[in-house]
Amino acid sequence: MTQEQNRTGKVWLVGAGTGDIGLFSQKGMEVLQNAEVVVYDALVSLELLALLPEHAELINAGKRSNNHLIPQEEINRILLHKAQEGKRVVRLKGGDPFVFGRGGEELELLANHGISFEIVPGITSSIAVPAYNGIPVTHRDYTSSFHVITGHKKKNGSLDIDFKALVDLNATLVFLMGVSALEYIVNQLMEAGIDPAMPAAVLEKGTTCRQRRVVATVQTLKKKADEASMESPAVIVVGRVCQLADSLAWFEKKPLFGTQVMVTRPKERISSLVKKMRALGAQVIELPMISTVPACCLPETDVYEKLCSAMDSVCTTKEKICVTFTSPQGVKHFFAQLKDRRQDIRGLLANEHVKFAVIGQGTRRELENYCIFPEFMPEEYSAKELGKLLVAELDPSYTVYLFRAEEGSQEVLFALSGANIPYQDVPVYRTVYRTGGSVMEKMEEALAQGEIDYVTFTSASTVKGFVNSFPALDYGKVTALCIGGETAKEAEKYGMKILVSMKATMDSMVELLLEQKGLE
Repeated sequence: MTQEQNRTGKVWLVGAGTGDIGLFSQKGMEVLQNAEVVVYDALVSLELLALLPEHAELINAGKRSNNHLIPQEEINRILLHKAQEGKRVVRLKGGDPFVFGRGGEELELLANHGISFEIVPGITSSIAVPAYNGIPVTHRDYTSSFHVITGHKKKNGSLDIDFKALVDLNATLVFLMGVSALEYIVNQLMEAGIDPAMPAAVLEKGTTCRQRRVVATVQTLKKKADEASMESPAVIVVGRVCQLADSLAWFEKKPLFGTQVMVTRPKERISSLVKKMRALGAQVIELPMISTVPACCLPETDVYEKLCSAMDSVCTTKEKICVTFTSPQGVKHFFAQLKDRRQDIRGLLANEHVKFAVIGQGTRRELENYCIFPEFMPEEYSAKELGKLLVAELDPSYTVYLFRAEEGSQEVLFALSGANIPYQDVPVYRTVYRTGGSVMEKMEEALAQGEIDYVTFTSASTVKGFVNSFPALDYGKVTALCIGGETAKEAEKYGMKILVSMKATMDSMVELLLEQKGLE
């Protein structure tokens, strides 16, 4: 028996929360990123699905009311068998796993077979969804308790609920999974003696960008919900606290509420744009389309040898040189390779003739992290404009060292060649496109159905990665939010609807999104 086969597996039962990724716990995220197997439900949001670890085996359990992709008993067996294989298994369930999530059933089988497990609670929809709709489930002026009830009907069409006891509680009543039984629920409540004028609400897709609500009375709720075509997943709330919804509503007042955006930037560059949009109320799917592999890790040794030779030259020469970067990743990989090769940066900086150039603000900020402030940066952040600037500022006595992606734009090279300025085009990393999988299938379905309003692209390579990941998609349905002209040109090739930010900055992209929201 190998060491891997002998390793004891373990299962983590993790509550995924209700949709807003900000409600997913820190512990849940830590556990998720270390998972080797993830078994997830249909109600897990696209935001969270995008963060599932690519190295893990992903199993879509797809459980929804009366539509089980995998029966519960089979899910239980999958968790057991994967743990018995010695795997770290995460069972990712919408809301909280112990609030009508059948989590106890899954753990019982594991306990009977001696499998270790942990529970990571999730924020339940019975609290979060009313809160995001301005409904406090308790309020000292209205009620001192709330009760959570399953609205899921049995096979015979009935609910095992003592409605008279519920009415006598004079409390807030929260029904989960009850939309299909709404008429039955309100009728039973009225038969049990509840005031037909008691405020009540149906809250659809709570905590997500598609959140909607209908507030009425117990007597009129079914009619109003039908008129609004309210669908599952939804929460039904009955109680006087529902009358506070309009005055305490807050979520939909955010500027970008109702907007779902896919961000395709590389993972290490994604945070600033995502944070800005989420703070304004957008639901953001972080789905990097590209990643980078440093030259030292590429199988072709000649690529790394070329980089090492160029690094030796720039760190030892006393000739006129201009060290040029066309992306933040180029800067990061360059200095990482210097460190790995134990090359002292003082050799580079000792050259009184060395100059530095960058393609734009993001690259400049990355370079400034190493306390190097570039002499040259074009006003328009593009390879073509960078080439023009270098030609205007340098002469053939300079050699330009371009440290960048393996397949970079040729525009800057055309400009240098035309001016007879010598250059070295040096790959410091390779761009790798994202591959498919069950998560990508869900994303493609969402794109095809128009659930994703905008896709952001911050480089031509992110567009290429997107197309590579979704080859069968009708790109005419994609609204591309592009950071600059070159990126927009790449997106236009595939017939996408194009929006271009005024400046090549994250702030400008967010401003464009706000402008579009104002036009709706």
